[in-house]
Amino acid sequence: MRSYNPDLTPPWKRSAPAPEVPADPDLVVEEVSTGFCGAVIRCEAGTVTLEDRFGKHRVFPMEPRGFLLEGRPVTLVRPSRPAPSHPTRTASGSIAVPGARARVARAGRIYVEGRHDAELVERVWGDDLRIEGVVVEYLEGIDDLPALVAEFAPAPDARLGVLVDHLVAGSKESRIAAQVSSPDVLIVGHPYIDIWQAVKPAALAIPAWPTVPRGQDWKTGICHALGWPPNTGAAWQHILSRVTSYKDLEPELLGRVEELIDFVTAP
Repeated sequence: MRSYNPDLTPPWKRSAPAPEVPADPDLVVEEVSTGFCGAVIRCEAGTVTLEDRFGKHRVFPMEPRGFLLEGRPVTLVRPSRPAPSHPTRTASGSIAVPGARARVARAGRIYVEGRHDAELVERVWGDDLRIEGVVVEYLEGIDDLPALVAEFAPAPDARLGVLVDHLVAGSKESRIAAQVSSPDVLIVGHPYIDIWQAVKPAALAIPAWPTVPRGQDWKTGICHALGWPPNTGAAWQHILSRVTSYKDLEPELLGRVEELIDFVTAP
């Protein structure tokens, strides 16, 4: 007759000792009871916060044998040394360079359509741009883009990148962009009517950006639909305040800005 162990405690909860592992930032572990797998982003008294690959955060108690590291039970403990006082990554996700000085500005530039675009780029990519010596300027619209490009006089050692709102087939913006053909100019864009829409709705705790009827001022319509005061400047400052990193922006904008930075900084 087969005998059974009366101890029905799961193996990962049995009292056998498990190695203690410091919960250092970026350590990837799996919580045993839920299967949640993520990187350590914060360790506080008795708890650890994990972030999975989708950016979701979960807080767990640091119980004995409470986590799996490479498939083996471990007990997480607070790091023996304090975490660095400076961020390890910039808001764009790049490796931070503590104490780095801004580089002398390059001859190349990045043009964006308006002030809101420039402020959003600065919020997320500002540290990177200063290290690379890239200046971002806003144009108050792109109706005169061909003339502005000609005035800039792009060259191999002075490339120009342009970020355009609502750059989709058949739009006014696409027709204007098509008038510029210099090999030292790169014009890219996102599909959104305005840069506001490039901020993920989740960052603002709304289900989606409202649809504004044609013929109505888009920003004013957004404020009305969301019950915000009809002050687009104040609305933008609220939106901008909710952006803390690249994770709060849509991929359609992220890729285009990275593309422009690569273009104007290429050797």
